[in-house]
Amino acid sequence: MIELEGVPELIDPVMVAAFEGWNDAGDAASTAVAHLEREWKGEVFAALDAEDYYDFQVNRPTVFMDGGVRKITWPTTRLSVVRIGGDKPRDLVLVRGIEPSMRWRSFCNELLGFAHELGVELVVILGALLGDTPHTRPVPISGTTSDPDLARRMDLEETKYEGPTGIVGVLQEACTHAGVPAVSLWAAVPHYVSQPPNPKATLALLNRLEDLIDVRIPLGELPEDARAWQVGVDQLAAEDSEVAEYVQTLEEARDTAELPEASGEAIAREFERYLRRRDGGGTAGGATDADGSPFPRGSGERTRPPKPPKPGADDGDTSED
Repeated sequence: MIELEGVPELIDPVMVAAFEGWNDAGDAASTAVAHLEREWKGEVFAALDAEDYYDFQVNRPTVFMDGGVRKITWPTTRLSVVRIGGDKPRDLVLVRGIEPSMRWRSFCNELLGFAHELGVELVVILGALLGDTPHTRPVPISGTTSDPDLARRMDLEETKYEGPTGIVGVLQEACTHAGVPAVSLWAAVPHYVSQPPNPKATLALLNRLEDLIDVRIPLGELPEDARAWQVGVDQLAAEDSEVAEYVQTLEEARDTAELPEASGEAIAREFERYLRRRDGGGTAGGATDADGSPFPRGSGERTRPPKPPKPGADDGDTSED
């Protein structure tokens, strides 16, 4: 039985989850939940038993010093809660951890037990996959669900994916079978620059989450980090003619595919976000476009990501819809 002592009664709670590993290209999804925890000072109220779900030879514990005493941090999944203030306060239950090594059905049932006890009204699972998308364009974000009614109501895609799946897909199906509305938001990360971090993809996920649950998320330094990341990748790609040519090919394919919808819907979505931020006290961390691509504002580079591999290099990852 799940005991939730010390957790107050929540207001219109939404559970937002992300897991490191197979469904987290560029660490974009797990970083998004970590950002929410940090900005809203989330308080951890529960952690799953690491012994039940993790192979410690795959996800090893870490040793650290605390006041001269050696301690161990075990890989696990933790739950925290944050309250969003304003005219319409609501609570988020944040789930952040590592894709489990075993007993996935029990893992999902335990998370659903927490969701039931807390009165969660919607589960949003964040993921990131590798794709043939150029880093110079807005990050594609797809929203999917297994529930056709929810797809119509929230303007999402009804997933038709078939093939290998990760914990994101398994948890979403578990929610559906349990009668809990569930949505997955996926960011497409350029496969030729897949090394973490990818602040541009993280920013795009947070922007889409804002639209989905109608909240204002403080962005902090994330827009500036996204700009610096893109400048760094621009410079590195320009140093390799093959990569530069490949990026140009991706740009042309992307622009051709998106031309018919260039896009009243995207403009309207960005305008709604602008109004939400203005009403909430102005922008947080700078302006971005509808998909998380920063508006140009100088080229002050902060970080330089690792050099992209040659086009066609096998990164060993698999993407899922």
